[in-house]
Amino acid sequence: MHVRDLTQYLAELSENNNRAWFVMNKPRYDILRAEFLELVIRLIANISKFDPAIAGCNPKKAMFRINRDMRFSKEKIPYKTHFSAAITASGLKKPSQGGGPAYYFQINEKGLLLVAGGEYLPPSDRLRAIRQRIVDDPGSFSKVINNRKMKETYGDLQQEGKLTRPPKGFDVDAPHLEYIKLKSFIVWQEMPVIKDPDALEKLLMSGFKDAWPLISWLRQI
Repeated sequence: MHVRDLTQYLAELSENNNRAWFVMNKPRYDILRAEFLELVIRLIANISKFDPAIAGCNPKKAMFRINRDMRFSKEKIPYKTHFSAAITASGLKKPSQGGGPAYYFQINEKGLLLVAGGEYLPPSDRLRAIRQRIVDDPGSFSKVINNRKMKETYGDLQQEGKLTRPPKGFDVDAPHLEYIKLKSFIVWQEMPVIKDPDALEKLLMSGFKDAWPLISWLRQI
């Protein structure tokens, strides 16, 4: 994948986020999209070596569309300025669809790479099940959050948007209360994207392997 061409295209799209420019540059988009698909195909094949459940993931469905859903957005720009994909055992990308834990990555117009693993804003019934598992088996959750490789790569689980009080039905003295307050169970890191495609692929695979303890634990719920 020509990473430099991708980030250049996304930067230009960010400055010209309109249908006329997009249509005029559609041939560039098609080439970059095809290259991104090839990367996703290779990632699925390599992830399935340590996580066989991923083998059936449809690479085309793993990729997010570049068109933005503007129905509920105040920002009326038609296109996303990043390429992204969520690789899941279910083949479904979105948590609201029951996608489950995912290996996620994106490259944006600023030349930044985001690598992540886990569940982002799962639906309420799923979120409650995750929280209840922490209460029922705090020891297994402790092993996940204290996994050495995961901590070295990602640090702690992301704490953004957590509740200030215990969620309804959970006691103030529940084990791992600060984690029970989370709305997402995900790790991520962001860094400048590596222009060398082979090095980029190796970095993604390393990040996904280090997120495996969390994904494995979530999938058991």
